Formats: sequence, structure tokens, C-alpha cells
Amino acid sequence: MGGRIDVHHHLIPDFYRRALGDAGIRQAGGRQLPNWDVEGALELMDLLEIRTAIVSISTPGVGFIEQPGRAAELARELNDFTAAMRTERPDRFGFFATLPMPDIPASVAEAQRALDERGADGVVLLANNRGVYLGAGGQDPLFRVLEDRGAIVFIHPAELPGPAVDGIVPFAADFLLDTTRAAYLLVRNRVVSGYPNIRFILSHAGGFVPYTSHRMAVAIAAADTGRTPLEALEDFQSFYFDTALSSSPAALPTLLAFARPGHILFGSDWPFAPTQAAQYFANGLDQHNLDPQTRVAIDDQNAARLFNRAPGEAPPTRGQTMRARVARQAVQRAIARAAFKLVQPS
Repeated sequence: MGGRIDVHHHLIPDFYRRALGDAGIRQAGGRQLPNWDVEGALELMDLLEIRTAIVSISTPGVGFIEQPGRAAELARELNDFTAAMRTERPDRFGFFATLPMPDIPASVAEAQRALDERGADGVVLLANNRGVYLGAGGQDPLFRVLEDRGAIVFIHPAELPGPAVDGIVPFAADFLLDTTRAAYLLVRNRVVSGYPNIRFILSHAGGFVPYTSHRMAVAIAAADTGRTPLEALEDFQSFYFDTALSSSPAALPTLLAFARPGHILFGSDWPFAPTQAAQYFANGLDQHNLDPQTRVAIDDQNAARLFNRAPGEAPPTRGQTMRARVARQAVQRAIARAAFKLVQPS
């Protein structure tokens, strides 16, 4: 067993939590900021048989800081922290660099530094930053830098630029719309086709993209963009998609029917998705009727090719303490899989 590569795995360093707290931010997407440390991440990874996690900062990124210099400084601090995590455990961690969006010049400078000097695996960009959507005008200088480097861009949703609806927490539905809006603009405004060396990953199975792709392609073609529905649809299919919170019996078949071969990647969304939720959706992937080749591709091989990482082996299990931990996690996985079956509709 090689173990999974998790492309949707977050971190909340203490200094970043303090910066959020100083700005009065104690939740993201309608959920309280969860606890995080490296040891907890490794424990979750072992539980879900994840050999490597590509870590990233979730919403609100650093865009909550309105002073451009301070936002860029915090982005650098985050990227140096995650680069150190990778240096310490290159077998277990990679990282997406944080950029101080929507400040394009500062984001260009930090993308160059993080990718060229700090060895980032790619960059994370929020679908919108203070209401400015990815794919809107004025972002070409950043896309040119990413294109020149054949960069991987992980697109994560943020809260919608409008009031929340009482009773609907943003992560439940708004996040999916936010990702879909960004994907639509990236296709409509020819960013995807104009910068073909950039590999874009959409969080949470692309939001609504697989389900509404044909409808959106027709809308783009009808908007005097000079695009045919087929051209727009091919751009939508060029995205990569992660399975975070999305490998359910309802969502997974649509994603499998739409995504190109090799474009589905495993994601956990931990720690914003609690361990039980991450287990639930990992079990949905495990228990779906996939052929063995497709299962291994989603778990490991697709990401290994994308990130140029050789397929690896599971971390070694040495000593009595580690053996006991592995046995305990095997029991936890068995219980979680049984529970998953029990809650499925008949």
C-alpha cells in the first residue's frame, strides 16, 4: 500500500491564529477555528492512510489585512513556516504558498519567492478576495508568472461577498457557489485556455461545476464571448478536482462521469472537516464501486504525477507504541466503515 496524497489539508499555526484573533476572526465558513498542530495532522494522516499532505491556509487567507505591506509580511511568514514543515518531513508534507491577494504586485513577488526559493508545490488562491473574484480583470501579471513556472493553483472557496442567510452556514452551500463562480470566470475570460501550463485544482469536487458544466458552457457561448459550448466545456474539464467532503454516493458518480481521467485527487479538508467527517467521506470513496486502477489513481497516482512525486510507501511502523497505534487506527477505520454503511439510504 502506497498511501494517499491529500491535496486539501489545512494548517493553522499559532501566529496565524493570533493574527486572525487580533482582527476579531474566530471562525471560518461559519465554523469555529479548529485546533491544529503537526502531531494531530500526522495522527489524522495515519488514520486515513495518507502518506503525504499538501498543506494550505484556508479562508480568509491574509486578505483580511487591509494594509498591503502587513498582508505580504504575513504571507511570507506562513510560507516560511510551511517550507520548514516540508524540510523537516519531506515524506509527509508539501505546501501550497499563500499569496497576499487581492494585491497583484505583492502576490507576483511572493509567488516568485515561494516557488523559486522556498520550493512550494504550488499556490493557494481563494475564489474571491474581498469580493474580487479569481478570473476577473487585472490579474494577468500573476497568471503570467504562474504560467511561466507551470504552477499548480489550488482554488479554495471563501465566504460570498454578500450577507449570509440565517440558518445556512457558509461552508454548507455558499462555499460551493464561490468555487463555481471562480471556475466560471476562469473559463469565460479565457484564463484557462490562455494559460495552459497552469494546473488548476478546484476544491470540494469543483462545487457545482460537474453538475452544471453543460449549462454554464451554453451560457458562456451565448454571452458573445466567441466561444462554442464545446470549447467552454473542454476548459471546464481541464480542471482538477479534489474529493474533500464530496465522495458521497450522490456526488461521486457525477464527478467520475465529468472529470477527465487522472484529474480526480484525494482531499480530506482536515482540520476544518473534523476527523469524523473526514473519515465519513474517505469511507465513501473506499466503498464506492470503483475498479482497483481508478481507486489507486485517485488515492495516489494522479497526485503523484501532478506534483512530480514518486509513488511512495506507507510510513514504517516501528516499536510497540507504533504497532498499538496502528492496531487502534485499524479498529477505528473498521467502525467508521460500518457506520458509513448504516447511514446510507436504502
